[in-house]
Amino acid sequence: MRLHHGMRLAAVVAATALLATACSSGDDGGSDDTESAGGKVELTFWTWAPGMDEVAAAWNAANPDIQVTVNKQDGGDPAVTKLLTAIKAGSGAPDIFQTEYQKIPTLVSSDALLDIADVLPEGTADHFADGTWESVTLGSDAVYGVPQDSGPMELYYRADIFEQYGLEVPTTWEQYAQVAEQLHTADPTKYLGTFSATDAGWFTGLAQQAGASWWGIDGDAWSVEIDAEPTQKVAQYWGDLVERGVIDNKPMYTPEWNAALNDGTQAAWVSAIWAPGVLEGNAPDTVGKWAMAPLPQWNEGDEATGNWGGSASSVTSQSKHPEEAAEFIAWMNTSQEGVNILAQEGGLYPADIPGQAEALAAPPAFFPNQADFYTVASQIAERVQPFTYGPNVNVAFSAYNDEFAKAAESRKASAFVDAVATMQSTTLGDLENAGFTVTE
Repeated sequence: MRLHHGMRLAAVVAATALLATACSSGDDGGSDDTESAGGKVELTFWTWAPGMDEVAAAWNAANPDIQVTVNKQDGGDPAVTKLLTAIKAGSGAPDIFQTEYQKIPTLVSSDALLDIADVLPEGTADHFADGTWESVTLGSDAVYGVPQDSGPMELYYRADIFEQYGLEVPTTWEQYAQVAEQLHTADPTKYLGTFSATDAGWFTGLAQQAGASWWGIDGDAWSVEIDAEPTQKVAQYWGDLVERGVIDNKPMYTPEWNAALNDGTQAAWVSAIWAPGVLEGNAPDTVGKWAMAPLPQWNEGDEATGNWGGSASSVTSQSKHPEEAAEFIAWMNTSQEGVNILAQEGGLYPADIPGQAEALAAPPAFFPNQADFYTVASQIAERVQPFTYGPNVNVAFSAYNDEFAKAAESRKASAFVDAVATMQSTTLGDLENAGFTVTE
């Protein structure tokens, strides 16, 4: 189905809901129309990522004429709400904004972000996987930010448990299902994984790996294809595993799930590059017992993955200094110095592929036995598949939480497939109710 309407109208819809509860933009933002004495350009940067003060300090020391001030924000929806408030008011927005990939369409549609394609250094796109770069272009010739960190997905597994039960590390999803059954049959207290109905980003990344793109843009028209074959396939697959009882059906990030990681009753985790930090915090007794491998593939020999998480650095439409802002965010996210700080001070997984080797020379402390951890991760990160988000991601994700919670509880594969169809109809219905024209 295709939605015929300008992106600008799409944003009115997305922004209106957010602005209903918007907070004041306060006094920590604002792109100043003037320059300080001596022609120095002052840039403001709203971000919630760790290590950004160190990034700005390094830049400021080397660039006395372009100074960056970091204003720490609450992440996610609160930051978006605050930015949209400033955009609607006509003032108060920063020059630079940390933007989650899935929020870029909403902010573009709201005229909150600038197209910086003409002011970025030549070759910037070459630093990133095609799928990651598409997250900031929305499949167009415009560029609405520079990727900062990414969340390529991998398989994490307990190497000691795999050895104990003679399990092979699965390279295909068919093999994953076989290993899940083998493990649970050998020890009914153990599962290879769980289906989490509270993590829409996790499911989105798996659909992305399978070739899905839930939204698309063609000129001024949106397309929505959540219920297309790739996502249906992913839902059917996990529904089958849950129905057969060979994986668990409980959410991640609960005390029970944390305990299961720690005691080995969860013997693997389909996750993303930031998983070592979660494991270290939630399963401290298992240090050195985990290993990381590429995600299982739908077809033997494929090398695809999806993203779970990640952000870009964008220039806002209120910035009076877009060239200088673009220069800073390009340096921060593509120079070796900037990438090193992101990794070493911020604990981020830089999206910049050429800079990863030096920035991530040592494996995570929780994986001391896998010296090639980041070498493998870098190879995986290059294979992130293209995926475009739309202007009402919040609606689609909310529908995921509602529908898949019921499906997981029912333990019926048919309910998983039905949940995808409901996500589609809910997402389209939201756009129709907002005034969009929907045609077959």
